[in-house]
Amino acid sequence: QVQLVESGGGLVQPGGSLRLSCVASGFSFTNYVVNWYRQAPGREREWVAVINYAFGNTNYVDSVKGRFTISRDKSKNTVYLQMDNLKPEDAAVYYCKAVLLGGSGGTYWGQGTQVTVSS
Repeated sequence: QVQLVESGGGLVQPGGSLRLSCVASGFSFTNYVVNWYRQAPGREREWVAVINYAFGNTNYVDSVKGRFTISRDKSKNTVYLQMDNLKPEDAAVYYCKAVLLGGSGGTYWGQGTQVTVSS
């Protein structure tokens, strides 16, 4: 069993909040960097945020800076994306991706979770 299990998507009004979760099943996030991507219909998949799981370094696409926060809980082998002040343009399917460091080339994608922002 090697899988990323995502949850937390749903329907929110503009200005609302959601917290997405990405749980590593069958492996540990140790020695991985973990990313969130999103894809809206008819658009290319867009990188949103990344965290170095071991060191905690983070980075974000400019459009979500100040509104989204990526974090991890090492006791739960889980990465989160806290999304505040959501805007209609944030609506998309959000995907978790884990990339193994060290040159082995291992990558894992989650199945995606739908985020809808609408009145």
